[in-house]
Amino acid sequence: MNPVLRRLLPFLLWWPRVTRATLRADLLAGLTGGLILVPQGVAFATIAGMPPEYGLYAAMLPAIVAALWGSSWQLVSGPTTAISIVVFATMSPLAVAGTPHYVQLVLTLTLLVGVFQLLLGLLRLGTLVNFVSHTVVLGFTAGAAVLIATSQVKNFFGIAIARGASAWQVLLGLVQQAGDINPYVSAVALITVAASIACKRWLPRLPHMIAGMLAGSLAALALNEQFGMAHTGIASIGALAVGLPPLSNPDLSLATLRQLAPVAAAVALLALTEAVSIARAIALHTGQRIDGNQEFIGQGLSNIAGAFFSGYASSGSFNRSGLNHAAGARTPLAAAFSALFLLLIMLFLAPLAKYLPTAAMAGILFVVAWGLIDFHHIAEIARVSRQETLVLASTFIATLTLELEFAIYIGVVLSMLLYLARTARPGLEDVKPLPGQSPPAFSAATGLADCPQLKIVRINGSIFFGAVNHLQEALQQVDAREPMHRHLLLVASGINFVDLAGAQLLAQEAQRRLAMGGALYIFNMKDEPLQMLQRCGAFEQIGAQNFFRLGDDVMRTLFQRLDRAVCASCTRRVFAPCQRV
Repeated sequence: MNPVLRRLLPFLLWWPRVTRATLRADLLAGLTGGLILVPQGVAFATIAGMPPEYGLYAAMLPAIVAALWGSSWQLVSGPTTAISIVVFATMSPLAVAGTPHYVQLVLTLTLLVGVFQLLLGLLRLGTLVNFVSHTVVLGFTAGAAVLIATSQVKNFFGIAIARGASAWQVLLGLVQQAGDINPYVSAVALITVAASIACKRWLPRLPHMIAGMLAGSLAALALNEQFGMAHTGIASIGALAVGLPPLSNPDLSLATLRQLAPVAAAVALLALTEAVSIARAIALHTGQRIDGNQEFIGQGLSNIAGAFFSGYASSGSFNRSGLNHAAGARTPLAAAFSALFLLLIMLFLAPLAKYLPTAAMAGILFVVAWGLIDFHHIAEIARVSRQETLVLASTFIATLTLELEFAIYIGVVLSMLLYLARTARPGLEDVKPLPGQSPPAFSAATGLADCPQLKIVRINGSIFFGAVNHLQEALQQVDAREPMHRHLLLVASGINFVDLAGAQLLAQEAQRRLAMGGALYIFNMKDEPLQMLQRCGAFEQIGAQNFFRLGDDVMRTLFQRLDRAVCASCTRRVFAPCQRV
């Protein structure tokens, strides 16, 4: 297929896979996905501060575009919890949530997110998501879960909480107003939570969110019938708009675009991380190869379309993608079918939303928030790595205390700083040749003593500008501890990369040892770092005779270069040739 056509119409790659059997499987998976989208879409829009129907609009055309122009066969795009909480946290200081101005700002943000994602895909910068580690996502998601729960405290307990209050202020307000908690509102919320959890545990095949909403709605209906809505204070979210997603008009003024660009960059990075991570996780089970750059393009086009068809920023959804895969989806048509089924469901069921209590929505969001916290992996990170725990905790705290886009940046920067700190101190391991091995193999567990004249070390890590100072000091310590160690054999099998500064370090070390009456020898260096030494002239400065390949009898050659007088009086007999002295 023509590469240009493949890039413009990537769905032509998988279209030959479509058969009658795959269509049947995709239709069933799409119907399942469409049903679960109703409560999720309303819930996510509520989190984002958008009118409820916008969460459903974001799961229609954007989901179809992402499926057709993306890379994954099972990924389902649409509104997600993390993106929704970022949208609300970053946009609510600029406008009152739910107002026309707020909606227009969110649509503008969605357009910018899509443009950023599309540009990254076209520039083939798909590897950028690798800098957002799983630990950062875990910390951010846990923090977002807390923010979701605290944002719904007023609706869960029927108390007054100021708009825009921080998580700590919400908790303080709950304690101070404990005596004012509305028992009817709280009862509806608790019944919703209990029904949702019970359904998920004992009836896992049924959509637990819908079960929770039905239970909460029936409880509210019974309480209002018994005591009257004026007494219970149980309000509903109101009827949803019905029909196709209407055309929308983002604010394209230069001032607005400049104001929202930094936020859009962070949202774009987070959304891409979500989408590509989910696609790769599913691909582990399906064996599909994921094209990260194509996924960027699909997500970018999806958000651009959403901005003009009443959808707000979307990404790949873990829950819906997992459900799609489990339901037997075979091609991206399943995601497209789920969007079409959602439209049909809205046409017939949207008027019933006027019976959905706000307290029931708060209960569902509490369930969503609890499910976002990955306790298993958080505990595993805390047990295994102190540094990763620091990244997770810092991202979590930043999410609760700072603007959310900065929390993502803080996690990424901290991860990279810790990575650089580790790579800037590559290990310098004391090794010896294994007895009886010819050609030699080197190990740190031989129990052999040092040769009086030749020190053997193995570097485990790359030699780049950040590691030069540490390695220079470590190499100088070799002869500082034992002045007779003028000869140094460097086992280079663990060196993956050498930059110009690293090459210059090796050349300088070779010249220093030559001046001492010894030499630097390099054994089993990989082709890429070796080629770097050759290009910059370090290979000639070290000397071609001092490089040894795997399979060379390096110990026999080096034995010939040592001082025989010292060897004659040595009792250590470290190397095989020493035995014959």
